[in-house]
Amino acid sequence: MSAYILILDDDADVATAAQLLLRRRYGQVATLNDPAGLPALLARGVPDVVLLDLNFTPGRINGAEGLALMDMLRAQARPPAVIAMTAYADVPLAVEALKRGAGDFITKPWDNARLIAAVAQALARREAARGGGAGSPELMGESQAMRELKALIASVAPTEANVMVLGENGVGKELVARAIHAASRRAAGTLLAVDMGALPESTFESELFGHRKGSFTDAKADRAGRFQAARGGSLFLDEIGNMPLAAQAKLLTALERREVTPIGADKPEAIDVRIISATNLEEARLFDPSVFRADLLFRLNTIVLRVPPLRERREDVPLLLRHYLQIYEAQYQRPARNVAASAMDVLTRHEWPGNVRALRHACERAVILGQGSEYVSADFGLPTALPIARPAAPAAATVAADAAANAASPAAVTVAAGAAANAASPAAVTVAAGAAAAATFAGAAMHAGAPPGATSLDAIERAAIASTLAQFNGNISHAAKTLGISRAALYRKLGKHGI
Repeated sequence: MSAYILILDDDADVATAAQLLLRRRYGQVATLNDPAGLPALLARGVPDVVLLDLNFTPGRINGAEGLALMDMLRAQARPPAVIAMTAYADVPLAVEALKRGAGDFITKPWDNARLIAAVAQALARREAARGGGAGSPELMGESQAMRELKALIASVAPTEANVMVLGENGVGKELVARAIHAASRRAAGTLLAVDMGALPESTFESELFGHRKGSFTDAKADRAGRFQAARGGSLFLDEIGNMPLAAQAKLLTALERREVTPIGADKPEAIDVRIISATNLEEARLFDPSVFRADLLFRLNTIVLRVPPLRERREDVPLLLRHYLQIYEAQYQRPARNVAASAMDVLTRHEWPGNVRALRHACERAVILGQGSEYVSADFGLPTALPIARPAAPAAATVAADAAANAASPAAVTVAAGAAANAASPAAVTVAAGAAAAATFAGAAMHAGAPPGATSLDAIERAAIASTLAQFNGNISHAAKTLGISRAALYRKLGKHGI
């Protein structure tokens, strides 16, 4: 993934260790050991994420130096996401760092998986929050569906009721949560977002409830959990539907008792947070006891907000297009251009399976690649015609691909999938299933006038991803596992293909 990460730490060894860990995943990872050099560095370009040590002078452990640097970072035109780091962690310092704008708080020495997940979440939050706040693009719109959603937010926000936000990927569930928090009585406190699907089950209690020094092998200092760090504010539990059942039981206990017990502690600690949760699971699946505990669901869904997909509010597409095009024209210093009437018609009728996130990526592409006096539909890279995959071997895959190529109806696609299912070997099953996955899109492409026999690895990959997402009702974690890639890699591919 292309991202600019800065590690600001006075310990060169610590900074180098983090750089080596992250450099394999991100395009540019820089280190800075002296905070005096930060203004000059920011003048050359603002990072996407800053890993910020809170103490630089030997003997100081109050975090005041780091908090002052956070104010400098927050003053930038496009502030970076900040992850605060310190070897001397306590709850008041964590809360203050979060109030100053930190998206996460990590205690050194860190767990590598924990640090990687924190950076990935910081980048995702920064991407989602482009345009900022309750009036952000994902919440823009004058359609009836959006007016109703905004009215519900205005009614629900001032209460203390727990809220569950439902919606497909890319509709802006986190920004709905931020709008709720901003209009609540807890707005002066922090809104701390946690990707529940990314929390390893082995560290679930430590991450949410905290731990005491010495409570396990790597517990070299006390650490505040997310419940303690969000005290007085709101806790946004994203991807709540991806939690294992065992973890759900632990969360339920905390919510019922309104207290948590840090690992290694002798007594519980009271919690004071409002819970806002979100999931892209279909609502019916939440009532499946093999997927989600009914008693936990009733604790979380006091109020349910359903965010409409973009295809159900097509009248908002022109407004969103103008907004994002203006953003990227300014960012890339390109001239302002109108969208051709024919292109606007195509864009408005498009299904937008990736919702507002996909529309935003399409606008960025159009600004970068568009050459004419107006934007035309081709500038946005919409899949007007997907080619047919025809792998040469094994035989079962060829049969499935041929069936896909000749698909004139959903029944033909089913035949193609059946051919894949009956392939003779695991490898054949994988290839044939990929061909069958492409069948649906290939058939649609042929009806749209695509040239028969066209071949593209990108199209095959896009079709396989789209089919897998459809199979799991948009669940990113399950789709990534089935495809054999990480969640982060899948998100990158979703952006690449505009899904």
